[in-house]
Amino acid sequence: MKYFLLSLILLTMETFAQQTPYELSNKNQTATYDQAIAYYKQLAKVSPQARLLSYGTTDFGKPLHLLVLSKNKVFDPAELRKNNQRILLINNGIHPGEPEGIDASMMLARDLLKDNHLPDNVVICIIPVYNIDGSFNRSSTSRANQNGPETYGFRGNSKNYDLNRDFIKTDSKNSAAFQEIFNTWQPEIFVDTHTSNGADYQYTMTLIPTQKDKLNPILAEYLTKSMVPALYAAMKKKGFELIPYINSVENTPDAGITGFLETPRYSTGYAALHNSIGFMPETHMLKVYQKRVESTYQLLQTYVDLVSKDAKIIGENKRKADEAAAIQKEFPLSWKLNETTYELISFKGFAAKYKPSAVSGADRLYYDRNDPYTKKIKYWNKFEPQLTVEKPEAYVIPKAWDKVIGLLKLNGVKVQELKADKELAVDVYYIEDYKTASRPYEGHYIHNNVQLSTKKQTIKFYKGDYLVYVNQPQNRYIMETLEPQATDSFFNWNFFDSVLDQKEHYSAYVFEDTATGLLKDDPELKTKLNQKKIKDSTFAQNPSAQLEFVYQNSNYYEKTHLRYPIARLH
Repeated sequence: MKYFLLSLILLTMETFAQQTPYELSNKNQTATYDQAIAYYKQLAKVSPQARLLSYGTTDFGKPLHLLVLSKNKVFDPAELRKNNQRILLINNGIHPGEPEGIDASMMLARDLLKDNHLPDNVVICIIPVYNIDGSFNRSSTSRANQNGPETYGFRGNSKNYDLNRDFIKTDSKNSAAFQEIFNTWQPEIFVDTHTSNGADYQYTMTLIPTQKDKLNPILAEYLTKSMVPALYAAMKKKGFELIPYINSVENTPDAGITGFLETPRYSTGYAALHNSIGFMPETHMLKVYQKRVESTYQLLQTYVDLVSKDAKIIGENKRKADEAAAIQKEFPLSWKLNETTYELISFKGFAAKYKPSAVSGADRLYYDRNDPYTKKIKYWNKFEPQLTVEKPEAYVIPKAWDKVIGLLKLNGVKVQELKADKELAVDVYYIEDYKTASRPYEGHYIHNNVQLSTKKQTIKFYKGDYLVYVNQPQNRYIMETLEPQATDSFFNWNFFDSVLDQKEHYSAYVFEDTATGLLKDDPELKTKLNQKKIKDSTFAQNPSAQLEFVYQNSNYYEKTHLRYPIARLH
């Protein structure tokens, strides 16, 4: 027995001293998926404060893993919420060619367990590798502008989706598994680790917080006045000064930068729909990999410390934001940058210069690292609502649209089935106009600039159709997916394209006689036709258009053509 206990103690000590593949290499290599999962399995095997869970599956056929670190050894999310514990969720490898978080999280988990530094009031959840598919597609060349590591994964998954555009449309199984994790654990703070691309500058790490103006005001105030300043101060003290993500308005940052508007297709935009504060740290592609990993490690440790310090207020803010969302009456669906309002921020860059290209002979841009500077640049970061819509009492969704219902349920939205067939007086949208991208984006020809008209109709719905009342903490998810004009609505992602097709029509030589009868029996229709001829000379000279006008204003025209299938109940 003594020998067994001694062996267990030695095994535990050896595990907690275990180095990651990154540390065992020259700190220019990143762990493979198999190495990462094996590492976490070993940590969970020897520590009762760690548990490795798995959720669903992915397009690669493997489950999505979640390492949970709980000082009190409680791993039930409901019980943790009951005990007023905060949840910090860290996502890694959504772009496996940006793997700093994969390596930094492995070291962070080990060190928190080894040194007994787990906080009492925060449970830390880590997704080791999100894009499992892409992590297996390794090379050293797909990130042409990046300085290491030696080999790494590919941005697209096995279906060639960029998973950081898939959080609303959910074309991948990865996204469905992630949403199960997110809505099971309901994190107050969410971090998604990345590597940047773009200009050269002195910083190792840039930071994209959730866009403050579209975040719940209670959360936005804490984010901007407390959390972000604390992150900046702590990271500067640790030797990794932060700067907002360099989203340049021109070729170089000197002319200024803008804030990043993360719509719900992105991970942090999705998190904001659930009143979770999100962060997308972006290490700089040209800094050596060791520095990028180290800065990510220090930032993740800072999140742990900060969430623990502010655990009470973070929990209260989330509760208040959820309560406010449930009674909120109007919801912004799209946003625009205020181009007249900016602040001046201190920026440490390198001088942008030009020299002849060895390829073309024309002048080309380069940054002179021998010519660093610090100066003030403009930072535009005020976004304003472009379109705001009042919520209905409820949405009515026919059961045929099962993917929509499934995603609502996956996101914690309460739905009610009709127990019997029923006629309901509802408002319905008709799609009057829309634009569609000329090229595919992430597997879709996305719609935009949707124009609607609203009509009151009495429609028969059937047993098994669904009512979704808009009185829930998930109201933002409900509104921004079900309202067609929202930037990342289900409509814009082509969920309902079948309603844009007309299913019945007529043979003109037959309908001419029918139309004659309609005009004879309906003087109002005849007047409308004549008025349109007077106002529209092109129409007046087009017999086919006139016949079509009569058809579309008759009972023969299908009422469901261009009618959005989800109704609004008032």
